[in-house]
Amino acid sequence: MTTTNDHNDENEVTPELNISAAAAEQIAGVIQNHQNPVAGLKMQIQGRSDGKLQHLLSLVEQGAELDDDSSVEVTIENFDDTIEVFYPKRDAFYLNGLVVDWETAEDGTPSIIFKNPNPLWRDSRESTIYELFEEHLNPQLAQHGGMISLLSVEDTTVYVEFGGGCVGCGMLDVTLKQGVETAVKEFVPEIEKVVDVTDHQSGDNPYYKPSKK
Repeated sequence: MTTTNDHNDENEVTPELNISAAAAEQIAGVIQNHQNPVAGLKMQIQGRSDGKLQHLLSLVEQGAELDDDSSVEVTIENFDDTIEVFYPKRDAFYLNGLVVDWETAEDGTPSIIFKNPNPLWRDSRESTIYELFEEHLNPQLAQHGGMISLLSVEDTTVYVEFGGGCVGCGMLDVTLKQGVETAVKEFVPEIEKVVDVTDHQSGDNPYYKPSKK
């Protein structure tokens, strides 16, 4: 398996990804049946749950590529072809070494699975802020049908995503500035700002589940 750098920043880690032949066969079937031309796949870290990284794999239609994403060309196991895999730059570290496979689960259901060798967090500040969200902020937001997820900490900036009732909420700026940002700065004083990257037009309403420890 090889990956080649497409349009990554100079200092960004280029993740090595591996798609097994079994997974590739299933993905190829989905692409062939898709009604619009496909530019490639998108792989991203969706969150953390039960002590594991949670992954999201989706199709990227031609013309729908995001300028902020990076990509790698992935050679598929036992295939001559390659496929372009897009990913958010912030996820590069956590996707390095990821294996995308196709296996039968314990209940007999076949599905795509992700084998990721990376830790939940590489930065102790991320771990601290994650615990803050899980133990203090999310239980409060859950009372209003909302949730907040930590995406990454870069230098002195925290990137977060809201879900559930928080998506599109008119009071979110107040919640972010007076609630989330204040709490984060109290726990990690060197943080200067919290940035919300939620797509508030998506209408997607996930719900909060406390992490199992």
